Amino acid sequence: MSESPKLEMFRNRLLKVYKHRHKQARRMGISCYRVYDHDLPEFPFAIEFYEDKIYLAEYLRRHGMTDEEHDAWMEQCIGVISEITGIKSASVFVRQRKRMSHRDEQYEKIDSKKEFFTVEENGLKFLVNLADYLDTGLFLDHRITRQMAREIAAHKRVLNLFCYTGSFSVYTAAGGAASVTSVDLSKTYLNWAEDHMVINRFKDKDKYFFVHADVKQYLKTLVPNSFDLVIMDPPTFSNSKRMKDFLDIQRDHVELINDVLAAMTPQGTLFFSTNYTKFILEAEQIKASDIKDITKATTPFDFEGKLKRWCYRIIK
Repeated sequence: MSESPKLEMFRNRLLKVYKHRHKQARRMGISCYRVYDHDLPEFPFAIEFYEDKIYLAEYLRRHGMTDEEHDAWMEQCIGVISEITGIKSASVFVRQRKRMSHRDEQYEKIDSKKEFFTVEENGLKFLVNLADYLDTGLFLDHRITRQMAREIAAHKRVLNLFCYTGSFSVYTAAGGAASVTSVDLSKTYLNWAEDHMVINRFKDKDKYFFVHADVKQYLKTLVPNSFDLVIMDPPTFSNSKRMKDFLDIQRDHVELINDVLAAMTPQGTLFFSTNYTKFILEAEQIKASDIKDITKATTPFDFEGKLKRWCYRIIK
């Protein structure tokens, strides 16, 4: 059966970006990277490599197909992806997600296969799950930010807020942090973060702490000079039943950031990021000595021109 012109268009586009990205990734020694991100409107996918597996996220939209037609179309698309990348279709994990990812979706469990496998990034190990959750356990867009934190972590007391699966915790521990405290409202993700520390041989319970808490409330309990380096990557919006109050990052970011700064040592560093595309930092209300927009500097090669997040380095 001959391919439709649209599928041929997808094939050509994917082949072009795959050759380019694959070459870049190999040159940089990177095995987990994004290869395609909604390049063609008719094929609204994010396609990511996790070593010898592919995570294929389809952004939901009104496509006008019946379920049967959509299944057949998806099968054709997977066939093209498999052929071009050399990854068997059985190793292509398909997920459907809403148009906008606000990272509060990460808590949505969609299966319970518990299929974890280990990938490497900058010599560190991470457990990825492509079957059970909408997100994989490793946000690829923060690869450079993680390394930045690692490079300044030596001898510092580190706080990782909204820590998710603790990738920043692993990086800062690898950078020689004096201590690392990981805080999240999800026990599932805190356990995952602890597993990440353990597989990287960071097991000292007197240095590495895991706190199950609502970050907004937790910050109010901290005393001044508690931390030297803080990472905070909150969801855009969250109204978990376990929270006292809901979180709206545009509304709450000034209070959150100032509460973090109050708990830090003078000249301490905060890496703050948000996925809210319309975010406006109210810098004049933030009690910092220096604020630098490092969005561009922390954008990896595989997200250039496609990144929908902001990142700032804030010095107390």
